[in-house]
Amino acid sequence: MNLPRRALFINVGFLLNAAPGYSRDIHFEFPQIKFDDDLLFDQFTGLARVSRTPQGILVQCEFSGWAGTECARCLKQFTLQIKTEFSELFAFNDRSTTESDLILRDDANIDLEPLIREYFLIEMPISSLCTPECKGLCSECGVNLNQAACEHVIQ
Repeated sequence: MNLPRRALFINVGFLLNAAPGYSRDIHFEFPQIKFDDDLLFDQFTGLARVSRTPQGILVQCEFSGWAGTECARCLKQFTLQIKTEFSELFAFNDRSTTESDLILRDDANIDLEPLIREYFLIEMPISSLCTPECKGLCSECGVNLNQAACEHVIQ
């Protein structure tokens, strides 16, 4: 399932004339969501708090979802919950930008999809394990040592 059209777009036009400090929470929940062609999450949920500041729109986010992955030791497929939190400032102009250089678009829409994808990728473990006790595969015959013993493993 691909993202619903503009599912992670937020129109923050209502904040442009608000007093600094004003904020609103925006909730997200999708049974399944796909970022590009390589990142699929089930039970995707999140919260984005958008706040007006003198410099721009501050977006504070918390997102989580379950991603399919493969155990680095035994190659078993399993799901892993990934959580991320981040804050980004979408500046009103070039003088107010932060290290991320995000500037609020003229139409006052913020696309969270590339940010969420990037932060999820940072949180994904390089070597996922199905369990901390995973014994892996026999290097000689390839048997899954979690399911059976083989003659190559010294007890």
